[in-house]
Parts: sequence; C-alpha cells; structure tokens
Amino acid sequence: MSNYRNEATDRLLSTIVKLKDIDECYAFFDDICTIKEILDMAQRFDTAIRLDRGESYSRIASEVGVSTATISRVNRCLEYGAGGYRNAIEKMKEETENADR
Repeated sequence: MSNYRNEATDRLLSTIVKLKDIDECYAFFDDICTIKEILDMAQRFDTAIRLDRGESYSRIASEVGVSTATISRVNRCLEYGAGGYRNAIEKMKEETENADR
C-alpha cells in the first residue's frame, strides 16, 4: 500500500476517475498541474509503453527525451512496482484491439 494514501489523495483520484472525457481531463490537469508536470507524466508513460514493447534504453532516451535514470526507474516500476503501469498498458492495448475490430 502506498504511504501517501489518505483522504485527500482518495478524493483526488476518485475525482479523476469520474471525469467523462479527454477534454474534461485536459481542463482538470491544466488547472491542477504545471505543463511540465503533465509532460513529465506523459513521457514516463510513453517510456513504460516502449519498455513493454522491448525497445532499448538508447532508443527510448533519444526518441522520448528522457534520461536513462528515468528509464531505469520506470523499468523498476514495471518489474517490481504496484502494477499501475502494467494495468494501464493492458487497458490501452485492449482499447486498441477493440477499435481495430
């Protein structure tokens, strides 16, 4: 269990889950995060997707623009973390497969 789990964090994450579409998400994240924070999260998720595909650290570093330290941290989360990246990647894959049918 995460050590930051508390009432305020539960409220935040519960609210994110209730946002109905990408436009509501953009509006919410524009207000709650800096542009850099949003872009950093997007880069980390892109890194996780590419690691899941088996791409090399050097390719990810050059194409995504993240350090090898960030890639290593994301990889540790993929391998030993709480399963958040894996779950999100699987959901993304399922959505892509369903859209292709």
